[in-house]
Amino acid sequence: MGINFLYTQILEQAFCDVDLDEEELYSRFRSALGIVLLVFNLLPINVLHILLGTSDISITLHSLHSVLLLPNNDADPIRVFHKSFPDFLIDPGHCKDERFFINPSVHHQEILLSCLNLMKRRLKKNIHDLDDYAIPNRVEDLSAQKRTNIGSALEYACCFWTRHLTGTPNSGCDSKEVQKAIEEFFTTCLLFWIEVLAIMGNLDISVYAINDIQQWYFSVSFE
Repeated sequence: MGINFLYTQILEQAFCDVDLDEEELYSRFRSALGIVLLVFNLLPINVLHILLGTSDISITLHSLHSVLLLPNNDADPIRVFHKSFPDFLIDPGHCKDERFFINPSVHHQEILLSCLNLMKRRLKKNIHDLDDYAIPNRVEDLSAQKRTNIGSALEYACCFWTRHLTGTPNSGCDSKEVQKAIEEFFTTCLLFWIEVLAIMGNLDISVYAINDIQQWYFSVSFE
């Protein structure tokens, strides 16, 4: 009980003097902290900005320096000092203030849709513009091309979007938005996604990803 009270006090104090609309303030807070806590790899802030489609994660969280390690540059990740803080935030039994509660299903869905949107915008046929018969592992400076043409944000989206799907509710009105986004992905991006996974040497991910999609998709279709 003591640690719950302490974290609530820290959060209340951190946002008490912020000059923003209250609803907007706490919505930004939940989105920023949600992606920090729920991504499956520790990612630099600039990559989180691309995934979330914003540029103010570190600004939004700057008052939480007592519970978060906030780096001086966007090329480093935000780190949590103690596991009890995210445990507090994602458990409604501990975090009873809805302003601060990070609902994993809500934010997994938010990250999922951001990943799908990023892939929709960035994936394309022959993303490296290689010759038709080029063999990826024999391409000169392929690592540099990966950084330029794919980058860490798109790589994360390609590798982990279905992991976020598994944390997304498969019922309710929001599931229709997710289902529509997945169907659009299959229509426009599927082959380009597989191509990028192959270039990154992660083609095996597609097998597990398709299984995740099937389980989620059919549970929606046959409710």
